[in-house]
Amino acid sequence: MTLTLEHLRRCTVAADLGAARTRVYLRQTGLIVDEPSVVAVNTRTGSLIAVGTPAERMAGRTPANIRVVRPISGGTVVDIQMAQRMLRAMVGAKHRRAWRRKPMLRAAVCIPHDADPLTRRAMHETLVGLGARRVELVDGLVTAGVGAGLPVEEPEATMIVQCGASTTQIAVLALGSIVAAEKVPMGGETIDRALLQHLRNQHEVMLPSQAVRPLHTALASAADAVTEVHGRDVATGLGRTVMVDPESLRAALRAPLTGLLDALRSVLHRCPPDLVADLAERGIVLTGGAARLPGLDEAIRQHTGVSVTVADEPGLCTVLGLGALLEGRITSQVPAPEAIPA
Repeated sequence: MTLTLEHLRRCTVAADLGAARTRVYLRQTGLIVDEPSVVAVNTRTGSLIAVGTPAERMAGRTPANIRVVRPISGGTVVDIQMAQRMLRAMVGAKHRRAWRRKPMLRAAVCIPHDADPLTRRAMHETLVGLGARRVELVDGLVTAGVGAGLPVEEPEATMIVQCGASTTQIAVLALGSIVAAEKVPMGGETIDRALLQHLRNQHEVMLPSQAVRPLHTALASAADAVTEVHGRDVATGLGRTVMVDPESLRAALRAPLTGLLDALRSVLHRCPPDLVADLAERGIVLTGGAARLPGLDEAIRQHTGVSVTVADEPGLCTVLGLGALLEGRITSQVPAPEAIPA
């Protein structure tokens, strides 16, 4: 059965389960959850200690009996039980009680393009844990295009690059469908690891994974500027301050960005010439939590020769686009993957 807008308009809940953040949209209410996809659990008792932002702050600072878990990786639920417990805590008892009183509660969830059956089943089981009796699976690239304000239902082509925490998806959309798409195992976490490794190799200084903000600031600086970064000396273990050159950081990112740029070229090669001409006029839109990485839009612009813009709220485009479909603000048919009944 092909999923249509009529099916989506019967849904009450829309969810975007990402590796970095989990977002839940409630019909006629709006966004009710926007938290990091992190859970802190007591390994002795099995009880939850913290969820979301408080749990993320615990990473790397916990004793032996507390474990920080990320139940979602690369758009796939890797721990269904923990993901359900995380969502229950994030949504809150008030909404959960209200949903239990609706015997035909429907939910919609975004999935990666060309998701395998295991990924789709895991998404379904996770939403069922919230009380959904039916779960509609929607391609996240289409909803991201809707959330970014792109005319995805028109015959003219639009290109979207969805930069997530662990993966980046590239697609050309036309007539509400995906003409060509590619997924690259490169995201914001890959960029952060490359920056931290560069700092360790060139300056012999270590930074925690959550302290990359100074390096992002350095990337946005002018070529002749330097940024002061505080870290721990690799040899002595003591605190040390180093001056970081933004040009050296940009050079360190060329290797991880190569896969993304090659995928962009591959997608453009698979598009018909008429659609490529449309892209030359409309440009490329960046969405996703890593879309605001300094210099990413300029690197894509130089590689493709096409104008690049970043969506207003890149991290929220997917869930807001799915919310717009639920609310009926999109009138044309947008094909999507099949639904999995309960």
